[in-house]
Amino acid sequence: MKSGNSSRGAVHVPEAGGAEAQLAEQQERARQKDPQLLKDLLEKMLLVRRFEEKCAEMYTLGKIGGFCHLYIGQEAVAVGAITALEPQDAVLCSYREHGHALARSMDPGPVMAELFGKSTGCSKGKGGSMHIFDQSLGFLGGHGIVGGQIPLAAGVAFAAKYLNQPRVTLCFFGEAAVNIGSFHESLNLAQLWKLPVIFIIENNEFGMGTPILKTSSIRNLSEKAGSYEMARAVVDGMDVLSVYDGLSEAVERARKENLPTLIEARTYRFMGHSMSDPAHGTYRTKEELAEHRQRDPIKRYTSTLESLGIINQEYIDDLDSKIREVVGQAVTFADESPDPTAEDLTTNVYLP
Repeated sequence: MKSGNSSRGAVHVPEAGGAEAQLAEQQERARQKDPQLLKDLLEKMLLVRRFEEKCAEMYTLGKIGGFCHLYIGQEAVAVGAITALEPQDAVLCSYREHGHALARSMDPGPVMAELFGKSTGCSKGKGGSMHIFDQSLGFLGGHGIVGGQIPLAAGVAFAAKYLNQPRVTLCFFGEAAVNIGSFHESLNLAQLWKLPVIFIIENNEFGMGTPILKTSSIRNLSEKAGSYEMARAVVDGMDVLSVYDGLSEAVERARKENLPTLIEARTYRFMGHSMSDPAHGTYRTKEELAEHRQRDPIKRYTSTLESLGIINQEYIDDLDSKIREVVGQAVTFADESPDPTAEDLTTNVYLP
């Protein structure tokens, strides 16, 4: 990872190079970490992967309806970032947030039940895929409006500072959201008012089916922070340890100095934009998708831990079996849960 100077903080850019260079860099990072932390990161990423695979299956069977945006391929971003937080911190996401919810330790059962539209869901079956929420964990929701959560995150961070609470706010959004006005307004106020908030761009290269090269005049999106003299960084979103290290630095800045950070995590989604979009669609080739799958964050990370003797194939098989059982139990819980009643239409409704 290279470092450079900026007006505020460091700019971290993932090293260029092939798979061997990336593996060597990840191995070096892993050597500096506690083995239990390394195992926890693997378990969380694998849980997200198996959960999302099961969501795709349940959607095909008609158990899940409406919109459903899967996170397969991007697991390292949510897991690496959220693991760097403390329990009192807050997390806001866009509509591709199942993985973030699980990374924040939400119970897979109520999450799956919400996707099924059941009354036992975390939002009582009224939110569905795009509105996962758990206030007890500081998980303040998926948000269906592109970029709608960005000014909300600034507001949550403002409240923490105003109340003198040691809470950091982490806000996830896609690269397409950086071109909307509230992104710039939020960054400006966050730096002006010195708010403990971290804005993280999950740059998966496509806004729905439109490549970023057709929507942004600059490729390095983290440079947008320079307009506000805000700390900024680029991390390898396919490397969970790169994300974890980058976020740990930003979290410390926010907690100790009340200063925001803009982080660009360069990642790639292996599925389509949503379940209504084929895996590769008409906007990218099968060859491109296959090339990116060579950088699968879970496979690469598993290879790193194996090479360092931290885990072996028996450990991986046992872990995968355990996680598949957890996901299966979540499906059973959701399938057997009751649907909301007609009376539920008028509960938890805000009336001014």
